[in-house]
Amino acid sequence: MSRLFLGVDGGQSSTTAMVGDETGRIVGFGRGSECNHVKGPEGRTKFINAINGCIGLTGFQGAQFEAAFLGFSGGPVDKEQLLREMINVTGPMTVTHDGAIALTGATAGEPGIIMIAGTGSFCYGRNAEGRTARAGGWGYIFGDEGGGYDITRQALRAALRYEEGWGPPTVLLLMLLEATGEKTANDLMHRFYTVDYPRPRIASYSKLVDEACQNGDAVARSVLQAAAQQLAGFTSAIRGQLFKPGDAAFIAYIGGVYRSDFLRETFRMLVELEDGNVVGSPKLGPAAGALIEAYRSAGLNPTLTNLPESEK
Repeated sequence: MSRLFLGVDGGQSSTTAMVGDETGRIVGFGRGSECNHVKGPEGRTKFINAINGCIGLTGFQGAQFEAAFLGFSGGPVDKEQLLREMINVTGPMTVTHDGAIALTGATAGEPGIIMIAGTGSFCYGRNAEGRTARAGGWGYIFGDEGGGYDITRQALRAALRYEEGWGPPTVLLLMLLEATGEKTANDLMHRFYTVDYPRPRIASYSKLVDEACQNGDAVARSVLQAAAQQLAGFTSAIRGQLFKPGDAAFIAYIGGVYRSDFLRETFRMLVELEDGNVVGSPKLGPAAGALIEAYRSAGLNPTLTNLPESEK
């Protein structure tokens, strides 16, 4: 019978499990619901259902795994003991944060850096000696510079300045009002404080800033330029901690913010000004990264084959 290895990516939108045999061939893949916390009976039930659901879809529910590696949004707190009760693992089992598996997947297990910019922002890197460093990820009140929420926040601030007569004209005012159905920027600001506008919803309006930038709005362009500079700043800080000047380093961009061609290419240009840096999209997904780490924890380093298209 084949030896089986398990990698799991548990996020705020979905949970993905990937099973491989001892050769690195992917023999099972499943995606279930989100499982970012286990607080309270409802959270615990949701977490159990998500884990059982995604592993069940691989076809290996109840199987014995030689090693498992699991990364979760929100980190491993309160999850590890529960997972040990749920999953049959004869060897090492590691539960950690999602940044670790995103990095391994993005670099295909090699040294490098990821600059995540979705609703928020977070930078994480690892060098050839295995030393890691992180920057950002402080949340929407104290940080998350360059993320979608922050981009929308800066756009609304610009719209408020224009509406009150002390800022330059920008189409962002009209675009935000049309998209939300509000009458004034001031009204929209107050609505953004309510439960009707959770952070991911607010972050989704960042695409309007990109649209305005494409249509020549100078204020929108400056908002995206500043976001790219902040993301590049995080990256430079992590590189300085982990790599020597001139050393080769692959930097992967991850997250919906990079759908903006202007922001992505500005970020690439700024980061690649530093010798040795190469910027690109992730080589593999985080579930594949988790599986690579599962193999490594068992002393193996196979090349993954038969990968699902969504994880390539």
